[in-house]
Amino acid sequence: MNILIVGNLGYVGFVLSKFLKENLVDCKLTGFDANFFNHSNDKNIDHQLFGDVRSFDEEILNSIDVVVYLAAISNDPMGNKFEIPTLSINCNSAYKLALYSKNKNVRHFIFASSCSVYGLDDGNLKSETSEVNPLTTYAKSKIEAEKLLYKLHDINFLITNLRFATATGYSTNMRLDLVLNDFVASAITDNKIEILSNGKPFRPLIHLQDMSRAIYWSSKRNINQGGSYLIMNVGSNEMNFRVIDLANNIKKKIPNLNIEVNHKANDDKRSYQVDFSMYKNLAKNYLPKFDLDKIIDDLIYNLTKMRNLHKFRESSYIRLNVLNKLISLKKLSNNLEWMN
Repeated sequence: MNILIVGNLGYVGFVLSKFLKENLVDCKLTGFDANFFNHSNDKNIDHQLFGDVRSFDEEILNSIDVVVYLAAISNDPMGNKFEIPTLSINCNSAYKLALYSKNKNVRHFIFASSCSVYGLDDGNLKSETSEVNPLTTYAKSKIEAEKLLYKLHDINFLITNLRFATATGYSTNMRLDLVLNDFVASAITDNKIEILSNGKPFRPLIHLQDMSRAIYWSSKRNINQGGSYLIMNVGSNEMNFRVIDLANNIKKKIPNLNIEVNHKANDDKRSYQVDFSMYKNLAKNYLPKFDLDKIIDDLIYNLTKMRNLHKFRESSYIRLNVLNKLISLKKLSNNLEWMN
């Protein structure tokens, strides 16, 4: 199987490529990445390409069986600051590449979407048929991409939209601008977790290994497993947590930890509980294996070994910091294009 991973040198991509190499016999992996955030080569990629997905050469798709679209400006602070490139990369370029893929007889296009499309919690678990309420540029880009991709599916071109829970876990290209990762890093470096909200918002979580497991399943699924166009929440019902619960569970591992909550904060509208029953029914042998306890252990073990973790919020572990620095050095334009 020939697989193209678009955005392979990011937080998810390094874990995914290793997982696919270990679990797919005779797979050949091609990577395509803008190289904004990379710090090392991925030894699991057979052929690495660099470029801007907004000007993608469709000839790259010759002999490709499966495309995995991870490329994204991938959180709310970046999306808010770089709204136009976020919509272009996360949405329009995904559709364009899917169209190229269909024309090149690629059989399956897998799009990394997000549970953030559900927006404000109303007390009910959000299923794939629930009304969406994207509140940020990032979330809007994901739901708009799903709508565009719907135009392309047919019996010979399967499209799978994986609405992932919030990613967490260790990667060799680490991010600390994700809620649980941030909390564990703060607990290790400062012996403190500062919750800017009132602690009540819900977040569903999923480990990178379990995200990779879902993508692996998607690459193998046939039309009888969800149809030619599938939208599916990916995670587990047991992994819906309030933000304060995440902090309290970390404190079980680091007993002297100080947790500060901003009880005066207004309710965070980015709060949602998600129903993952469809994934449980369709992908019975590929369900998540990491519970919260195991994820926290994984993060503590790996983060304590990382160098330069002190003052991590000012570091390259925060993706927005990287983009801002590249722009200040005039290496990137404000439209996030490499400058000669």
